[in-house]
Amino acid sequence: MLELVFLGTSSGVPTKERNVSAVALKLPEPKSWVLVDCGEGTQHQILHTRLSLQTLKAIFITHIHGDHCYGLPGLIASAGMSGRAEPLYIIAPKGVQLMYEAIRDNTQLHIPYDVIFIETEAMGSYSLGDTDVTAHKLSHRVPSHGFCFTTTTTNNNLDIERLTNDRIERGPVWGKLQQGMDVTLPDGTSLKASDYVETTQSTQRIVIAGDNDQPALLSSVEGNIDVLVHESTYTEELLEKAGPGPQHSSAKRVATFAAEYGIPNLVLTHFSARFQATSSRGDSIDDVKIEAESVYDGNLYLANDFDTFSLSTTENLIKNESQHPVDNIK
Repeated sequence: MLELVFLGTSSGVPTKERNVSAVALKLPEPKSWVLVDCGEGTQHQILHTRLSLQTLKAIFITHIHGDHCYGLPGLIASAGMSGRAEPLYIIAPKGVQLMYEAIRDNTQLHIPYDVIFIETEAMGSYSLGDTDVTAHKLSHRVPSHGFCFTTTTTNNNLDIERLTNDRIERGPVWGKLQQGMDVTLPDGTSLKASDYVETTQSTQRIVIAGDNDQPALLSSVEGNIDVLVHESTYTEELLEKAGPGPQHSSAKRVATFAAEYGIPNLVLTHFSARFQATSSRGDSIDDVKIEAESVYDGNLYLANDFDTFSLSTTENLIKNESQHPVDNIK
């Protein structure tokens, strides 16, 4: 099962309710996770969760803008001060590495572990054990990418009906068969695991996109997308007022793509600071939701800081009920 933890959901600047961009993806391996984007204050957001910098496998930076990467040097430093020894891989545009190295060298920062940068364009397919990652070019004022995380899980499914018909009692024997082990019963009967177990594979894809004004560019992703996490900085009306040039997406543009591409789960994030929780204080975040719902009838969420979501093998994205930051992390 894959799990998303939103650490920052604001665009450009933080607000009282939202920090700038960062989202954690918890991988199937125990305590293993990656970070996509690292806006200023991300390490402080992590302190409100059960995520540990010791088990962070890699950091993916979608693009060079500050609200997506200004938190990186501090997080790297804190990981070292907390005793990290394992190498940390950072997949990012070249400029991010230059920024980090300038800060490291000019502040006499000593890092007791290897920080290994991989330029996004040279990444190819990056392996995280059972999860493979590919980068997809987007459209923004600077080079920007979306990352597709593909996890393949092997499942051994017991043939319950056959076990019951053969009068094999539920218990340790079932467990051994499910693990692929042949079993000899006390009466000498031999049971072959292949006779009672069907092995299947399931694939899950989560795409986490950087800033992008052309959602359709993500049609380059091979296979079905189970979850799309995409910025929705504006509504369509506000986007038209923002001016020309590659910038951001509206809720309508993202939701239209998700509907046309058959994506069952859509999570919008990276909202302009002008959107407030209540309309009496200005533009309402409900305007974003209403616009998306007008063109998309799938499973829609507008992310808040510390929201967590689990993707089950049935391709349903489920939002955790708890709203307390610490309780949100399993």
